[in-house]
Amino acid sequence: MRRPTFPVLAELERTQWLSRDAMQTYQTGRLNVLLQSALAHSPWHAARLHAAGLADAVRAGAVLLSDLSRLPTMNKRDARDNVEQLVWREVPGGVFKYTTGGSSGEPLIFYFGRARQAADAAGRLRARRWWGVEPGEREVYLWGAPVELNKTDRIKTLRDRLVNQLLLNAFEMSPACMDDYLAAIQAWNPKAIYGYASSLALLAAHAESRGIRPKLPALRVVSATGEPLFPHQRELIERVFGVPVSVEYGARDAGLLALQSPDGVLLQMSETHVVEVLDDAGSPAEEGEAVITCLVSEAQPFIRYRTGDVVRRSGRIDPGGRGLAVLDAVVGRQTDFIVAADGRIMHALAVIYVLRAIPGVGQFKLIQHAVDRLEVLIVPDARWDDAARAAVIDGLRARLGTVLEVDLKLLDVIAPEASGKHRYVVSHVSLHGALAQAVV
Repeated sequence: MRRPTFPVLAELERTQWLSRDAMQTYQTGRLNVLLQSALAHSPWHAARLHAAGLADAVRAGAVLLSDLSRLPTMNKRDARDNVEQLVWREVPGGVFKYTTGGSSGEPLIFYFGRARQAADAAGRLRARRWWGVEPGEREVYLWGAPVELNKTDRIKTLRDRLVNQLLLNAFEMSPACMDDYLAAIQAWNPKAIYGYASSLALLAAHAESRGIRPKLPALRVVSATGEPLFPHQRELIERVFGVPVSVEYGARDAGLLALQSPDGVLLQMSETHVVEVLDDAGSPAEEGEAVITCLVSEAQPFIRYRTGDVVRRSGRIDPGGRGLAVLDAVVGRQTDFIVAADGRIMHALAVIYVLRAIPGVGQFKLIQHAVDRLEVLIVPDARWDDAARAAVIDGLRARLGTVLEVDLKLLDVIAPEASGKHRYVVSHVSLHGALAQAVV
């Protein structure tokens, strides 16, 4: 692939053991290189650096991490509307175009280079080693990237035969497909399983409904990515597959940000990202929006980029002795929150727990179209009846208000998102404050 993945992996294996102070020094050096590139090759960022009075410090390589706060944040609209003023097309190794629908469904087109590609891949390989999985050992990917769907046979052959990765299509999760997937996973006997949190939970729930406990003696870890992992999903996946679940946190535009170690902590990719946690006023906070500066984004710099993700910072240190910063939790994303008619904002778990507690609800998805209108999709099981229907409506109104209009639909199957994820809750209601700025 002509990416420097393994040299970057070797560097990450070294730098993870730096002290906290040494890691900040390392980040500062990388930040200055990024800002020098942005000043020279990204006119949009150059204008902001000049306006903030930082241009001379950037040229001198004298910018401190604390100086970042002098720059305004950037959001998805900035990245989308100014792409030609952001991208450095002559970046060494070339640029690669990527389009992501994002949580709003409005495409974001951006570019990244081989440095970003290699850093993401190397960060994932490093984290696998924490769990005893070496590069090239057998893995299963429950995934749905468009290139893999368009070229399934070729990609599958490459992964299975060259890099020991078995690709299972997260876009096809019918009962018959999941039966085949469980059989394929057992025959493959991987050391790691990787996929969308919701898709892994759906596969685990299907296995349990069939009375299947896969026999996987080599398996060490199941890695969940793409969305927050709810506690009941973690418990279900661990019960069915018999190994711990490791959470991976990142985004296509922002890059790979944090991964969970066997000690149970979520370790940031400190060598490649500076993560700020800001409240609605833009001030540092213990819990708030993750605003990232990707130190390997020279091709199209993401500097103080609002992710729309709500995270909680931790003051803990890594029990394993690494100098990587610890993130306490990824609380959710903008579309993981529901807004009640009286203005209350609540996490998706508030309504998820209502549906989970009702006998007769096999699978479900809730779509909030307005503060007083909720579409509820349900795949019923044999216990579904009028009492279950009434319990769904009454339970949701108890959480969101008696004026709530509930449009309940019974289906044979709930289609995944365009990304292949199986999301429980989707909200089209805009939030206010910092989160709203991140997703415009």
